Amino acid sequence: MPKTSRASGPAAVPPAASGPTPALAAASGGEPARPVAEVRRFNRFYTRQIGVLDEGMLDSPFSLTQVRVLYELAHRDHPAAVRIAQELGLDEGYLSRILRGFQRRGLVAARPSARDRRQTLLALTEEGRRAFATLDARSDEDVAALLARLSPSDQRRLVAAMSTIEELLGTRPEEPAPYLLRQHRPGDMGWVVGLHGSFYAEEHGFDERFEALVAEIVSSFVRQLDPRRERCWIAERHGENVGCVFLVKESEEVAKLRLFLVDPRARGLGIGKRLVAECVRFARQVGYRRITLWTQSNLDAARHIYCQAGFRLVAEEPHHSWGRDLVGQTWELDLAAPPPP
Repeated sequence: MPKTSRASGPAAVPPAASGPTPALAAASGGEPARPVAEVRRFNRFYTRQIGVLDEGMLDSPFSLTQVRVLYELAHRDHPAAVRIAQELGLDEGYLSRILRGFQRRGLVAARPSARDRRQTLLALTEEGRRAFATLDARSDEDVAALLARLSPSDQRRLVAAMSTIEELLGTRPEEPAPYLLRQHRPGDMGWVVGLHGSFYAEEHGFDERFEALVAEIVSSFVRQLDPRRERCWIAERHGENVGCVFLVKESEEVAKLRLFLVDPRARGLGIGKRLVAECVRFARQVGYRRITLWTQSNLDAARHIYCQAGFRLVAEEPHHSWGRDLVGQTWELDLAAPPPP
C-alpha cells in the first residue's frame, strides 16, 4: 500500500434433440434469434476472409479438410488414423478416402501398429513434408498480409478476440490460461492508476484520495526511473493488462516492492506469484541486499504470496487513510538468505 513517500507503494494484490433452447428461440415468424443470426453472419464473413470458399485452399489442389489432415500428420509422431479422425471430428470412412488419395500421390506412408494390428500408423513422406511446408509458408504469408492492414494495437485486439472465442467455445480446460510478463510501455501507467482506483474502492472502500496517491507514485516512477535498478512488470493475458508490480530503489542496498495488484478476473492463474518472483529475481541480479514493502493487514491474498516468497513481517501500525481505519504492515526479504523451498 502507498505511503506519501516515493519509496513505498501499494502491495496487494449440443442443442437438445427436441429443438432450440428457449433463449435462442425465434422471436417471430420462424426467424433465428439475434445471437444465432450474428454468429452465422460472422461465420460467413470469416470464411470469405480466410478463403475457405475457394476451390483449393492456399492456391493448392487440396481442400480445407485435406490441409487440416496434412497439418495433423506434420505435427504428430506416427499418429493412428483413428486418432486423427477423433481430433478433427471426421467420419473414419471419409478420412480413409482422404488418406488413400494422399498415398496415391506419394504424400503419406501407412503401416500397421506393432501393438495393435487393427490400427494404422501414418507419417508424411519426404514429398508430403515438402507439400506441407509449401502450404504452411503460404498460410503464414496470407495471415501476415491480413494483419498488415491493421495497426499493432488493432492486431492485439484481434488476437484477444480470437482467444476469447476459443476460450468460450471450448479450448482444452486442462491447459493453463496463457499470459506473459513484459516491461511497461506508453499507456500502461494510466491503466495501473485506474485499476488500483477501481479495485480498492469496490473491494475495500478506499476513497478517491487513494487513486490520487497512486497517480503520484507512477508519475514519480516515470520521471525518476533508473532502468538499471528499477522496473515495472505488466502481466498481459489475451492482449489485455491483468496485473502489475513495481520495484524501485530506496538505497544502494534496499529496494521497495510497490503497486502489486492482479485484476480479479485473472486470479488463480499464478500471475501474482510470478510477478513477485520476477521482482525478487531482478533485485538479486542488480545487487540489492534487501526488499521491503508496505501493505495492509486485510489484504490476505497478497500477504500469502509474500510469505511464500520468503518475506517476513517486521512491523505494523494502525492508521486512518483513504476513509478507512487500517493496520499498515512492513514486510522485508533478506536477499542474502536462501530462497524458501
